[in-house]
Amino acid sequence: MDLSLIPQIKHTDSNNFFLLSGPCAIEGEEMALRIAEKIVSVTDALKIPYVFKGSFKKANRSRVDSFTGIGDEKALKILRKVSETFHVPTITDIHEISDAEMAAEYVDVLQIPAFLVRQTDLVVAAAKTGKVVNLKKGQFMSPESMKHAVTKVIDSGNEQVWITDRGTMFGYQDMVVDFRGIPTMKEYAPVVLDVTHSLQQPNQASGVTGGRPELINTMARAGIAAGVDGIFMETHFDPANAKSDGANMLHLDHLERLLTNLTAIRKTVNGLQ
Repeated sequence: MDLSLIPQIKHTDSNNFFLLSGPCAIEGEEMALRIAEKIVSVTDALKIPYVFKGSFKKANRSRVDSFTGIGDEKALKILRKVSETFHVPTITDIHEISDAEMAAEYVDVLQIPAFLVRQTDLVVAAAKTGKVVNLKKGQFMSPESMKHAVTKVIDSGNEQVWITDRGTMFGYQDMVVDFRGIPTMKEYAPVVLDVTHSLQQPNQASGVTGGRPELINTMARAGIAAGVDGIFMETHFDPANAKSDGANMLHLDHLERLLTNLTAIRKTVNGLQ
């Protein structure tokens, strides 16, 4: 894995895990810049390679009245401003084939949502932009089956591909991470653990997804101990009022302590290899 190929990414020689983090959705410019500023200050101090995450739109919603975005171009321009202001790369989700080329004009990594990772045309369109492609493992897919998703990207002429595990459905309303899948998927591509989405409780009767944010520390530490290459973690300075996924996000005030602990665990893991 050559993180140095991603424009503006820093600390690639630190032998630390890399971090994909930011709000679930871009709600506005001020909030995005505020969150990015805090994360950049912490990751620079800990020498963590960092990519700012923010969805320019949210297409997978339980209810028709759920927040979907502030406008595609407006949100993408905010992602570009974050990158230019803090000199960090950015990542966003895409949901349709036409999104790939549009989003690639603004961000450095294109993310395929878990529900859509089997959509061949979407995966191929992302790959053909030449951007890094982050494949979310479907909640319904085995670790072994992700080999085929990775192959779609590589066969499209793009070898810059990651896999992100965000848990597997356990019944109707819980996600479970099977850590046995981490070494399996690392045979195919660098592996990221999506800590916060793994703690979702989807399909609530209210139509609003729940979560278990009190387990974020446990899940993140377990992921680093299991040898993941990266951590995906959504964060917000006011999760209770976030417009998307607030129930399972990490409060921004708790980020520095958690990343400090994860960096210490990573050093121990590196020493055992």
